[in-house]
Amino acid sequence: MNHHSLICRLGPGDTATVKPSRSDSKLTEVSFVDGDHRLGYGLGQALDQLRELGLHPSERTIDLALLAAALTAADTRISRSTESQNAWTREIDLCLPVAEPKLWEGLAPLIITTLNFLTGDRWGVRFRARPNGLTALAPAPTKLRTATADSVCLFSGGLDSFIGAIDLLADGKAPMLVSHYWDGITSTHQTYCADVIAKRFPKQRFHHLRARVGFPNDLVDGSAGENTLRGRSFLFFALAAMAADALGVGLIHVPENGLISLNVPLDPTRLGALSTRTTHPFYMARFDEILAGLGLPIRLENRYRFQTKGMMAKNCADVGLLKREARHTMSCSSPAKARWAKDEDARQPKHCGHCVPCLIRRAAMVEGLGADDTSYQIPDLRAKVLDSAKAEGAHVRGFQIALSRLAKKPARARLDIHRPGPLTDNPGDLAAYEKVYVDGLQEVGRLLKGVRARPR
Repeated sequence: MNHHSLICRLGPGDTATVKPSRSDSKLTEVSFVDGDHRLGYGLGQALDQLRELGLHPSERTIDLALLAAALTAADTRISRSTESQNAWTREIDLCLPVAEPKLWEGLAPLIITTLNFLTGDRWGVRFRARPNGLTALAPAPTKLRTATADSVCLFSGGLDSFIGAIDLLADGKAPMLVSHYWDGITSTHQTYCADVIAKRFPKQRFHHLRARVGFPNDLVDGSAGENTLRGRSFLFFALAAMAADALGVGLIHVPENGLISLNVPLDPTRLGALSTRTTHPFYMARFDEILAGLGLPIRLENRYRFQTKGMMAKNCADVGLLKREARHTMSCSSPAKARWAKDEDARQPKHCGHCVPCLIRRAAMVEGLGADDTSYQIPDLRAKVLDSAKAEGAHVRGFQIALSRLAKKPARARLDIHRPGPLTDNPGDLAAYEKVYVDGLQEVGRLLKGVRARPR
């Protein structure tokens, strides 16, 4: 195992000595500010868009976004396979310059708890004062404010966020949509879906903040990239908080179905690598505590936490629009893997059709809309016996195992929902979480009826 320290710098004038917590730590320095005092790696892009709308976020939310960007750099560029003993748990320190180091140091234990839960790693966070001359990183607006919004809504380009935006606008709300991306596939789907919604609601002008946040592959010497990306929602939430702060609104909508939000592991081998916690209730509650600790009157809300994906589709405020355009949303965990297809015609990025998000999507489309015209790498799950030793059948088999275990002992559901993490913040919600877990599994079970997956 290699211990890593990612040291954030704010431009060439930031030369303060930063001593790592361990003498054997591998140091990586990343400068987030260019010669014009503009934040890089996508953060400046987001700030420029806010400035064009006459908006000015506080330095606290900029520091939160900087923390999130540093987390993203470490999470995506420090390999689990080569930098940890168990091919999963890494040890990483983040060292950041902030406007109010005492405030942030007081929040360090909470931040560490939040990040450890989110990614399954062992994090350390250390804060120091910004260098002289950089008391303000937010560019002052040069135009009068033109943005009006009553909330912020995460907009990933996926089916859930598409439904979330439609429902808000159909209800007469005025959200600002916030997106981040790194690859062109995600960007294309976000842009298309936002344009479709804008055409559907021409009288309700809304703004779409988009930031391309990512880091070069060779950022960390001796380490290949990492594709598990467990920390991505911290960046999403931080960008949304920066937008909400600039707008002066207190609500961030996080549209996510309850089955994915809980993400109970399908079998005992999936607690780490195959179980994300990006919108888990425990994690969202801790992020809310970070916002409160920063004195920000902003909170996260997932109004769909007790709905399956199929329920979300069925109850969408504009089912007609959803039926026409759902195929243009992207739910797959890794659509770029299509480039390895043997058939040249199949190499265009698309849903694989067999990962956990794809299976939940396929079930939801049939359940909620009655049909699914999405293009999948495996268009028909029943066309052959799927090999569970390969990606094509691994998750299908996982769902079948989970459904079989639940059928044999239905009462286990009330225990299973706690396996990804504690649900102690709102104990009155336990029955609803149990129900959405069972309903979600059964929704996928109806999709998989007749699908054969060879045991490993």
